[in-house]
Amino acid sequence: MHIDLQTVSIKPLRHTFDNIARRIGADKPATRYQEGTLDMQQTANFHYRPTWDPDHDIYDASRTVIKMADWYAFKDPRQFYYGAYTMARAKQQDTAEANFDFVESRGLAANLPEEVRDTVLKLLVPLRHVAWGSNMNNAAVCAYGYGTGFSQPHIYHSMDQLGIAQYLTRVGLLLGGVDVLDEAKKAWVEDDTWQGLRRFVEDSMVLKDPFELFVVQNVVLDGLLYPLVYETIIDDVLSSKGGTSVAMLTQFMTDWFAETKKWADATVKTAAAESAENKAILVKWIGEWRDRAAAALLPVARIALGDRTDELVGEVVQQFNARMAKAGVPL
Repeated sequence: MHIDLQTVSIKPLRHTFDNIARRIGADKPATRYQEGTLDMQQTANFHYRPTWDPDHDIYDASRTVIKMADWYAFKDPRQFYYGAYTMARAKQQDTAEANFDFVESRGLAANLPEEVRDTVLKLLVPLRHVAWGSNMNNAAVCAYGYGTGFSQPHIYHSMDQLGIAQYLTRVGLLLGGVDVLDEAKKAWVEDDTWQGLRRFVEDSMVLKDPFELFVVQNVVLDGLLYPLVYETIIDDVLSSKGGTSVAMLTQFMTDWFAETKKWADATVKTAAAESAENKAILVKWIGEWRDRAAAALLPVARIALGDRTDELVGEVVQQFNARMAKAGVPL
């Protein structure tokens, strides 16, 4: 018996959903990111305005002074929807776990110079409270922001910051034990070194404008803190003093910031390019909060940098200014 097998090409009647096709064209297949992002937010048929905020709909673009003709103009260059996000973070977590295992199994933590260990504990462990503040702030932006293209990445960012807080806790437990967590909390609440940064975080948590909160937390504070602490202090200064193992324990933070700042810059650039009014607002917000953040980070950086603090913090600020200029917001 002879069987003749033939392939048949079946042309699909449609490539994607109608709302996606209206944006990208009916003949173009959509990516999973596009299908999981574009026009996902409800815009009509709300039953009532929230009783706790009767001046706004539950999703309301007027919560921010930033104006956009289309809030779906914001695109995440990482193309993160839930599936892509979880797979990316799972790989990074595997790397982080391997680094912790390597440091613990080879006794590298015990071999740290005492000066480096003390500096790391005084500097890093209180920062878990900053990460927790960022977790809350990003959840707030996701809750009150408008348009899935803008709001969706913030819930991923929120979960990332919770993970960073947990990694900082593990660093404290590995290098100093349970007592250092209580000491770090006491320093965060009482030590003059931390009060400027603590006030910055607490002031940010009561901001009502979700776009301003995005700017304050993800653009300004993270934009200065991560290059200063993880790139300058950990990767450069402390590694040269025998603290290479600390750089391994904080590799997630370094890699995470290099990735997430691309999304933050793309968001700022899109908003600034929309109108001169948006650009002026962003220049004001970023400039004012940058100065506050830099002043708050000075005493924190002095824990590790000593006499070089002003010089290195100034360099980080200049790098930040150049980054913002490239994003279309000259300061």
